[in-house]
Amino acid sequence: MRHYEIVFLVHPSQSEQVPAMLDRYRTNLEARGGQIHRLEDWGRRQLAYPINKIHKAHYVLMNVECDAEALAELESAFRFNDAVLRNMIIKRDAAVTEPSPLLKSGDEREGSDDDGGERGERRPRRSDDDGEGRGEGRSESRDFDND
Repeated sequence: MRHYEIVFLVHPSQSEQVPAMLDRYRTNLEARGGQIHRLEDWGRRQLAYPINKIHKAHYVLMNVECDAEALAELESAFRFNDAVLRNMIIKRDAAVTEPSPLLKSGDEREGSDDDGGERGERRPRRSDDDGEGRGEGRSESRDFDND
């Protein structure tokens, strides 16, 4: 059997149907002797470009081990499911089981306690009375008499 990495995009209005779709795909693969090594639900994400005037989609990543017949069945299921906007199947040399970089970066962001940036410390603000930069040479008194 060969190893494959599969990414598919689901229409955002069908996001709540994704777990049922994954169950259906899993049972079809396992019934044909296939095995899922990694399954990641990336959730709703912005598309790089609109597909059928849709700007967001629900992303799912799967790493599977299966034969050509099971893969053809999965491709057919993608093709005839209107909720699946796009799919990509890549042949891999070995099973991939560690979390994807996208999932890792999401976990790090959720677990961090800082203010959300990798930026360094901020410089202290300039006070208006230090005489530097803006406002130099301007008169501070303003006359608002409307005669």
